[in-house]
Amino acid sequence: MQAAEKIIVALDTDAEQARALAEQLIGKAHWLKIGMTLFYNAGPSIVQEFKDMGYKVFVDLKLHDIPHQVRGAARAVTAAGADMLTVHASGGMPMMQAAYQGVEEGWAGGFFSSGKRPICLAITVLTSLNAEMLESIGVSASPATQALRLANLAKAAGMYGIVCSPEETAAIRREVGEGFVLVTPGVRPAGSELGDQARTATPKQALEAGADYLVIGRPITEAEDPCNAFDDIVKQMS
Repeated sequence: MQAAEKIIVALDTDAEQARALAEQLIGKAHWLKIGMTLFYNAGPSIVQEFKDMGYKVFVDLKLHDIPHQVRGAARAVTAAGADMLTVHASGGMPMMQAAYQGVEEGWAGGFFSSGKRPICLAITVLTSLNAEMLESIGVSASPATQALRLANLAKAAGMYGIVCSPEETAAIRREVGEGFVLVTPGVRPAGSELGDQARTATPKQALEAGADYLVIGRPITEAEDPCNAFDDIVKQMS
């Protein structure tokens, strides 16, 4: 893949702003991410809108519920046209396996327009969490240890890959090997504001650690010129 194909632009905005950004980035970005803010604001139809513009779409709802609910939700997200979707690894192996089954059902049912099976990912440890925060919710392991544990569980459950912070990417890549997709949020170009991210890296550092895709939002979407910001990140990656 070229560097630009590895960037997933996170549109964590309302529908009007997201559509404007998508229009601006045509010919630059290949992937857009729809998180809860946009999905709940615009509904499932926004996925097909972006696909009609030529984008691949990552629907990042971080599904986490009983297996029956997650299976149905994964099927529905696949039906909406997602090229990539997420569930929480901390929901356990039966829940992840149910998500996988839901994706397969949606894809086999002919809902998925591109003809290519969506990438079902498991969230390990959110990039906003640090060791102290994990301790407060009863997880005594460090973020790195917990992320590696959940990555192995996700692989055993049949997930296509995981989402992990840049700090854990290298260790997880060594553990899981090639062919298991690693998507890395918390990526910040040099000099960017960290925002609510606790475990971050630059684009180049994340790629060198073994990430396949980088999720980058505010450094692009809140820039004065999103297209120039995107181009600058591509240059840093190269």
